[in-house]
Amino acid sequence: MGPAATAEFLRLLAVRVAAGSDREHPRILMLSEPGIPDRTAALLRGDDAPLLPIRQALFTLADWGAELLAVPCNTAHVYIDRFRDRLPVPLVHIVEASVRAAEVASPDGAWLTATAGTVADGIYQRYAQHRGYRLLLPDEARRRRIHAAAVLVKANRLPAAGATLGSAVHELLRIRCLPVISACTELPLAYAHSGLPARFQVSSVDALASACAHALYPDRGPVPGLLSSTAPRAVAGSGSGSTSDPPEGAR
Repeated sequence: MGPAATAEFLRLLAVRVAAGSDREHPRILMLSEPGIPDRTAALLRGDDAPLLPIRQALFTLADWGAELLAVPCNTAHVYIDRFRDRLPVPLVHIVEASVRAAEVASPDGAWLTATAGTVADGIYQRYAQHRGYRLLLPDEARRRRIHAAAVLVKANRLPAAGATLGSAVHELLRIRCLPVISACTELPLAYAHSGLPARFQVSSVDALASACAHALYPDRGPVPGLLSSTAPRAVAGSGSGSTSDPPEGAR
């Protein structure tokens, strides 16, 4: 649904599979369907326009012989959850993978950066609450800027996307120094152009690719360096100010 995000997912899947040759990588069946209606717009309108084409695409992949499904679009999972239990093969869920990756990278919690639709539905908030994990939400003005960054990636305006996202994330780090979950698959591409250190991000694309690699090859173990065990330390207190500055690279 997002061509650039899909390409990044495939790149990371190749990196995260502990393979020594071409033949040790999984067989990939890809269905890139850019015609699926905008997920966020549909959620905010309260209609189900994306539901049927998403469902059809996943069942088509299963008919083609897929044994494991993955969708590199966070907002799409709001619709997928309505029929997930009826899928003929397992699906690696990007929200579950991302929250679990955040738990490892930053046990003290993380900021949620996502599209307006994902935030409004609460899919991340519900799963984090189920796991007992702390998610912080940016204010409305910053959420609009974060959503705008994702839109800029879709328009192939990566420097502008990086500047837009980077300014919002920088402000969040000043409020509370916790990493951001890039809970829209376009946002890691924007983050790469933000100038911020990689350690302040938990990428939903990387989390999905890593979870797929583990599901496909559970005995191979993770690729070294997959998840950082050193996350930015949480600053005591809350509110609009911070008792310490973010590390140098985040200034």
